[in-house]
Amino acid sequence: DNSEDLKADLEKGNICFLHAPLFHPALKSVAPLRKQLGLKTFFNILGPLVNPVRPDFTMIGVANLEIARVYQYLLQKQKSEFMIVHALDGYDEISLTGDTKIISKTGEKIYSAEDLKFKNVSAESIFGGETKEDASKLFIKILEGNGTEEQNSVVLANASISLENTGKYGNYDNCLALAKESLESGKALNSLRVLVDG
Repeated sequence: DNSEDLKADLEKGNICFLHAPLFHPALKSVAPLRKQLGLKTFFNILGPLVNPVRPDFTMIGVANLEIARVYQYLLQKQKSEFMIVHALDGYDEISLTGDTKIISKTGEKIYSAEDLKFKNVSAESIFGGETKEDASKLFIKILEGNGTEEQNSVVLANASISLENTGKYGNYDNCLALAKESLESGKALNSLRVLVDG
């Protein structure tokens, strides 16, 4: 919760978590109401737009194309780069179950699994479980190197396209190689451990 711990996490693991209510007093006051309602509100949409860090690059996944258009309109006005990910079959990430629309400052493009150097997968093969705990266990299983080919493919596709869209890591093939190396070497798992354990 304190800035020194967050800075240390960022330096050690290249990742940190900023809990919105701790950084935005207005969000702190509405958090109990949002939790009580138990459904998505305007604040779910607002959250990614009010990041206190003001990163050079923002990636937002949306399950709804209309919301993607709202983000596109708002983010176009900012100086930072952005990428909005919308799977055309309704996922808020690259699912490889169908085509994915990527919207950025330079325009928009539809990617197939083949464009991303992967095979299409079935929704059942990447199902994350019934609960947040199930999804969390699956995520750790993948980072530990025990994911299925389909699960690994989805993680790698998302990581690779994210790296490419930052403009800092070269072309997609290079970004895919970097993502594979991070997953296979355990670097991605180590970053998660730094985030969780501090």
